[in-house]
Amino acid sequence: MARAVCLQLAFTSWLIGSLYSLSHTVLTSRLPFCKMNKITHFICDIKPLLKLACTDTHLNESLVNIVTGSLGFITFVMIIISYTFIGIHLQNIRSEQGRSKAFSTCTSHLTVVLLFFGTAFCTYLSPVTKDSLEQDRITAVLFTVITPALNPIIYALRNKEVKKAFRRRYFIKWIKSICD
Repeated sequence: MARAVCLQLAFTSWLIGSLYSLSHTVLTSRLPFCKMNKITHFICDIKPLLKLACTDTHLNESLVNIVTGSLGFITFVMIIISYTFIGIHLQNIRSEQGRSKAFSTCTSHLTVVLLFFGTAFCTYLSPVTKDSLEQDRITAVLFTVITPALNPIIYALRNKEVKKAFRRRYFIKWIKSICD
């Protein structure tokens, strides 16, 4: 990738993220909060914060649904398009073993992408209700904790030395448990 393209992609991502956050910050800062100031969530997320407002938050909720949905959908589609191109190019790999290894890697990555976007879409595109906030806490754990934790596991288990060490360690424990 050319340096200029890389810089443009990084700058565009930074700019969109900053503008998105700024729009939520400005609209939320204008809301009056008259309920207790305790968010029952493990992160300070926008939807639980809107529940504390004592006025109509329709504009804020629309921003969450429309802008988050659009940005998330566009990002997801771009990822799927890139994986489609990767899949097309993988068909040109001559060796069956090489093609199988590449497809295996792509499949594990795509699984993490689907888990992340699936839970994020369920969280941010569903209407705000009392029950949905409880559900949001659960799905937020998936896309803020579980999904990032899966990445090192997926990469580590693809490494032959890690697999060998993992098998050796648990094989020895298994043998010891049988002998005892």
